[in-house]
Amino acid sequence: MTAPPHEADADVHSRLRAGDYRAALELLLPRYRDRVFRLALTMLRNRSEAEDVTQDIFLRLWRALPGYSGKAALSTWIYAISRNACLSQLRKRRPQVSLDDPDMQLDPAVAALAAPSTEEPAVDSVTRMLESLPQRYREVVMLFYMEDRSCQQTAAALGLPVGTVKALLHRARRRMIDIAGPKK
Repeated sequence: MTAPPHEADADVHSRLRAGDYRAALELLLPRYRDRVFRLALTMLRNRSEAEDVTQDIFLRLWRALPGYSGKAALSTWIYAISRNACLSQLRKRRPQVSLDDPDMQLDPAVAALAAPSTEEPAVDSVTRMLESLPQRYREVVMLFYMEDRSCQQTAAALGLPVGTVKALLHRARRRMIDIAGPKK
């Protein structure tokens, strides 16, 4: 059983209080690297872009560590920085394909076939279902199920009321059931 986020990061907090930001980052990097990358990949849907943004996020964290107040859980603070960096990256994107040129558009079925596949069909299937959800649902599902956060922690990370998080989770589950289709 894992410790709650505030207890799991006690060693980082002690380094921050001592002003040893380098040691704090050395503890944070392996602990949060995969979570930050998964969030970036989910939001950006592009592996190389997610890798670049993940590096940028840890640079931002390094610069922001002296200003961390401890009011929010460290994981919530890191998630907020990560989410904001991904949203900034999404705003920077420029269309690479003209919507007016039908020859340049890739058919969704062809795109799905061209996408890299994982070794496990079940993981591949869940990933496709998650990618088909609207961004708002994907964020809630990622935090609640994949990051194992409570509704309250998810709400705090996204700046939403707890009731809204519960409603979004319910809608996301319904959408995923619809996407999965009827069982045969």
